[in-house]
Amino acid sequence: MRRGLWHSFSTCGLFLGTLFVAASLTPTLLPRNFLTQGVLSGCCMTAGYGIGVFGSRLWAYMELPRLNRRFRRIAKPAAASGCAIVAVISLWQAPRWQNSIRELMELEPVDSVYPLEVSVIALAVFVIVIALAWFFRLTLRFVATRANRFLPGRVSKVIGVIAAVVLFWSVVNGGLFRATLRVAEASFREYDALIEPKTESPTNPLKTGSSASLLAWDKLGRAGREFISSGPTREDISSLSGRGALEPVRVYVGLRSADRPELRAKLALEELKRVGGFERSVLIVVTPTGTGWVDPAALDSVEYLHDGAVASVALQYSYLASWLYLLVDPGYGSDVARALFKEVYGYWITLPKDGRPRLYLHGISLGATNSEQSTDLIEVLGEPFAGALWSGPPYSSRLWRWLTDRRNPGSPAWLPRFRDGSFVRFMNQHGEAAEPAGPNAAWGPMRTIYLQYASDPATFFDYRSLYREPDWMRPPRGPDVSPQLRWYPVVTLLQLMLDMFMATDAPIGYGHVYAPAHYIDAWIEVTDVRDWSPEGIKRLKQHLSK
Repeated sequence: MRRGLWHSFSTCGLFLGTLFVAASLTPTLLPRNFLTQGVLSGCCMTAGYGIGVFGSRLWAYMELPRLNRRFRRIAKPAAASGCAIVAVISLWQAPRWQNSIRELMELEPVDSVYPLEVSVIALAVFVIVIALAWFFRLTLRFVATRANRFLPGRVSKVIGVIAAVVLFWSVVNGGLFRATLRVAEASFREYDALIEPKTESPTNPLKTGSSASLLAWDKLGRAGREFISSGPTREDISSLSGRGALEPVRVYVGLRSADRPELRAKLALEELKRVGGFERSVLIVVTPTGTGWVDPAALDSVEYLHDGAVASVALQYSYLASWLYLLVDPGYGSDVARALFKEVYGYWITLPKDGRPRLYLHGISLGATNSEQSTDLIEVLGEPFAGALWSGPPYSSRLWRWLTDRRNPGSPAWLPRFRDGSFVRFMNQHGEAAEPAGPNAAWGPMRTIYLQYASDPATFFDYRSLYREPDWMRPPRGPDVSPQLRWYPVVTLLQLMLDMFMATDAPIGYGHVYAPAHYIDAWIEVTDVRDWSPEGIKRLKQHLSK
């Protein structure tokens, strides 16, 4: 039986699978632990084995010359030995590869990637997937055999494939996947409704959720209550800047506040007017992430920079984490963002130009994508708003991708330059791309900045890395991208998919975790801050980094 099991494995599949495992140990954008590395290596081994088996079957189907039996008996042990050598060498090199990322991110180096644990987890994943493939094949044969009683052989096989695919898809999508989503949504909804022991409704009548507010505290959601109750006070701002300050205005409307997004948007506008949001010098329409979270680093920094004369308003559109939300209803978030912008902008343009606040848009991650789609630039040409700061835009952001693909020749994909820089610029932890020379390098009436890190997989994931090297991998590379990174067909795609799930586990200032200091630099540029000294900016960065 052992001999039969051994010979049932494809030599080409095992060899290619091992090469994929070796490639999976090389670095991509984020460091890995032994668990994530083991799962990744198992998936890569399965992919390589599947491609090898498919290639062998295709070779045989096309009736191309095959190795004789004697050579095949020698080839399999030789391939197995070669696979073992490749695996050992790769596992030995893996710590050096991982440390090439960790050093850039100022993390402690590792001495080992725990090769035994990685190997066991990888083999377990491989066995599970192969077992599922075997069950799929068994289902296919069962249906094809029954159909062959009445139909020709090849027609029966096609029917068998269709039946097996439908059965597996029904189980995964119709049962397992949907049940998992229902459980996840219920869990996120309960978590969103949970009121933290330390979070009490505000007593200040100008705060959203107070007794005077149009919005009930318990219906703001967990993220909304956190947004309203956090942030700097007037005293905090004045103490740091040494100048007089105002109390920042924050408005948040949770999913439970009204049934339809249009009603929630109207509530947001009325609450914003009630608390004096249009009397501030800066007004920011914020689009949160899937769970409703607003990055405190983004709002705290701009409130300090403008001495509290900032009003911000946000509308929740989901309970789910962003990646889960994209699987359920990817278009709803942009509809909600449009509803809020339409209400706020529609009222804003009715105000006298010399007495209204400067209007900006902001969003991080999925919020950046939806904020992009909240308005059509053609619709606002007559009365343009002041600008936007979008951080960590996902790869699916259409405007970001359009601008990146049409960047100036010679500028890197991870920090592009677009035309003369008068409308949009890109920034990372080291500032913005070198400004184009010439008299037209000044900002225009609207200032748009994308804050992005070269090590952010949410931004630089690309499904086309399955078959081609992404532009951001070509030299010169980003300052936080390992020089040891290499592109491998199929494997790089799987590596980047894993990196996406780990994006928020990166240290602050890398991956998908944006640092207050970098927000400060971006807001200074977007909102044209001029009344802070370099020493004051340095002091503010140190304060917020704590």
